[in-house]
Amino acid sequence: MDGMVLAVFLFGTFLGGLTSGLAGFAMGLVVSGIWLHVLTPLQTATLIVGFGLVTQGYAIWKLRGALDWWAVAPFILGGAFGVPVGTMLLTVVDPATVRNVVGGLLIAYSAYGLARPRFKPIATNVPRDLAVGGLNGLLGGVTGLTGIIATIWCQLIGLPKDKQRAIFQPVNLATIVMSAVALSIAGAVTPQVGKLYFLGLPTLLAGLWCGFRLYGKLDDAGFRKVILLLLLVAGIALLAPLLMRLIPY
Repeated sequence: MDGMVLAVFLFGTFLGGLTSGLAGFAMGLVVSGIWLHVLTPLQTATLIVGFGLVTQGYAIWKLRGALDWWAVAPFILGGAFGVPVGTMLLTVVDPATVRNVVGGLLIAYSAYGLARPRFKPIATNVPRDLAVGGLNGLLGGVTGLTGIIATIWCQLIGLPKDKQRAIFQPVNLATIVMSAVALSIAGAVTPQVGKLYFLGLPTLLAGLWCGFRLYGKLDDAGFRKVILLLLLVAGIALLAPLLMRLIPY
């Protein structure tokens, strides 16, 4: 790996850590947009999962005072069913269609949320949380974007920012662990990936620390705006292939 490629990789790694520390999700979205210029898709996916174990684990430790495992459990149980179902659906549905539909919904939701800053919180219960966990895992299995549905749900029920992250980050970690097991079985963890992992780990931790410093300066309203903006970016990223085909050359 030459110096320029390494610099691009480390730059993307720092931004991914920064995003994860600030918002608690969307690291994969940020780094893939940069890494895919210098790494293979399999290397990118494997490193996202490997680094995700660190970022989500660190965040859970930082937010341990706000953790309520009884509140988290329904989402994880639902996700345990949703992830394999979503993976199986990849063999019978068109992933591009799913990405386009989900991307459109994310753009509509985030744009509406940014335009309408106040809303009445939705009441929740265990069956609803189980259903949301299942949908969250399903979307992760089909698109690779973990935590999107859980993140939206935590906003809709009106939780404070620490309580939001104390739910959707453990859910993200559980989904990432499932993905890590699958990738390990598939033989995706190669010596080259291991070398990149250890080269990028200090940079990731530096970005993660900076992100948490910024997070501490946000109030609940500011955190909500950050989440909505990242969801908007996620929706645009999902629709990017379709938009590129529609743009005349």
